Amino acid sequence: MFSPDRIREIVEKGLPGSRAEVKDLTGTSDHFELVVIAAGFDGKSLVDRHRMVYATLGALVGNEIHALSIRALTPGEAGGR
Repeated sequence: MFSPDRIREIVEKGLPGSRAEVKDLTGTSDHFELVVIAAGFDGKSLVDRHRMVYATLGALVGNEIHALSIRALTPGEAGGR
């Protein structure tokens, strides 16, 4: 089982300058919603943004993290979030 805080730490370390918000969707610590805000997403397609996020989490996805919903936004897209 994995905690939202641990996922946030991994993503923010893997995508320097990013800010991540993670919610445990089911209370079982294996289904999460992740919002990542990063300037590095600028000019990238949605698929490329998701690949960048998945690359930070590696083998955790599909193992410790059973399901993951991702919103990957640039700071401009996130507005005041």
